Amino acid sequence: LRYVAMGDSYSAASGVLPLDPAAPAQCLRSLRNYPHVLAEAVGARLTDVSCGAADTGDYRGSQHPDVAPQLDALGRRTRLVTMTIGGNDSSVFINSILQCGAAGVTTAGQGSPCKDQYGDSFTDTIRQTTFPAIRRALRDVHRRAPKAEVAILGYPWIMPERVGCYPLMPVARGDVPYLRTIQRTLNNAVKRAAKATGSTYVNLNRVSDGHDACQLPGTRWVEPVLAGTNPVIVHPNALGEE
Repeated sequence: LRYVAMGDSYSAASGVLPLDPAAPAQCLRSLRNYPHVLAEAVGARLTDVSCGAADTGDYRGSQHPDVAPQLDALGRRTRLVTMTIGGNDSSVFINSILQCGAAGVTTAGQGSPCKDQYGDSFTDTIRQTTFPAIRRALRDVHRRAPKAEVAILGYPWIMPERVGCYPLMPVARGDVPYLRTIQRTLNNAVKRAAKATGSTYVNLNRVSDGHDACQLPGTRWVEPVLAGTNPVIVHPNALGEE
């Protein structure tokens, strides 16, 4: 089974050791990312081009001088493609986490300073910009690999539904459900793009519930900002990738 893994740091498992010695250093790709776990489980021949910080523009274009466009890995003999992509587009997803964390520090974890400042701006950008970008990327993948099963994953929950864990995740109490709504909007955009392109949507909403960054080690799938075990914060750990 010729399997090509694409996508961003959630696909690459940036921060999970050991690093893939065959990957460009900038990509921080791990040998324990879910593409490697999956390829070993099903006996697939893996070509992994996932790269930390990638967005949909890095499918057609070169992310770094020594990193080829991810679409170049595909061909007519490709039979399976997986990816996690979209979270870095327009920097919306990462910015919402960083900016809400910074806002939470200013209020010592009280109130909803991030929601008060940014309102619907993040979700509007996801619906208007991120969704069509993911849809276009998936169409490009199908054109390059017309015989492949193409699967795109949603993002596992980063925050719990209502009660956070300030200061491990420095998000104010009222912004916890706000961030959850932003992530739900992103995952819904991924789902809609998959449906529009005949791709398989891998829904992580239910299965990752209760494994967010506020849970204890051994339960959480995503590492918190403080007291985490990975050098790359707010990203999946080895258990999450598995």
